[in-house]
Amino acid sequence: MNKLVIGIHHITALASDAQKNVDFYAGVLGLRLVKKTINFDSPDVYHLYYGNEIGSPGTILTFFPIPGLPKGRKGKGQLTTTSFSITQNAMEYWIKRLDKFTVSHESPKNRFDDLVIYFEDPDGLGLELVANSQDARTGFANGNVPVEFAIKGFYGITLSEECHQRTADLLTSQMDHALIFASGNRWRYSASGKPGDFVDILCTPDAMAGLSGYGTIHHVAFATADDATQLKAREKLWKYGLNVTPVLDREYFHSVYFREPGGCIV
Repeated sequence: MNKLVIGIHHITALASDAQKNVDFYAGVLGLRLVKKTINFDSPDVYHLYYGNEIGSPGTILTFFPIPGLPKGRKGKGQLTTTSFSITQNAMEYWIKRLDKFTVSHESPKNRFDDLVIYFEDPDGLGLELVANSQDARTGFANGNVPVEFAIKGFYGITLSEECHQRTADLLTSQMDHALIFASGNRWRYSASGKPGDFVDILCTPDAMAGLSGYGTIHHVAFATADDATQLKAREKLWKYGLNVTPVLDREYFHSVYFREPGGCIV
């Protein structure tokens, strides 16, 4: 049976200032500013897209920079960490680069056989670099980072939840994901089994609930092959009991939106 959901498409976050955002993601992280457009639901707000040379699905992190927006709070019911994929030998380079730009970071640690370093952008958005040997993609070749060390795209995401089971059931029964790793209070799911598509559910029942604002994620989008499979996926999710929007034309792609059981917008 062909899968309706084939992996992560893009992630969209909220930011406080457009120039500060560009300086960090295109400057420090060396991502390509693929395009600058507007928020379709609020045309007075920029929509910034970062990724690889051609804006491939699985590489695109986008932002709505909204001056005057209150600062958000990371917590349960949110996508709390966006992880980027780098080559296995790139961690030392990135530690030196983060230090050079005075970006505070944690010490690298092992997780499911990969080396992970956590840091935050200027607004407090949770980010990770994951050094691994499974990602065959090539990073942006013409940015501020040598291509051998460049970010390849997403590695995966972390959803912080009150309880993992309801979200896990949605992923496995309706969205073509499978459980591939589990340890402690972290469960990892994927539609493709490849870096770029990992969805970690972190069970954090004692954490405070997240609040929307700058420095938090607005939504994560999952990819489907075409308009026909999107309609099939929408019908399946609607029958599952989710309040799914009609298909919306975003010009660059078509989207439907809903909240997964833990509260994150998808």
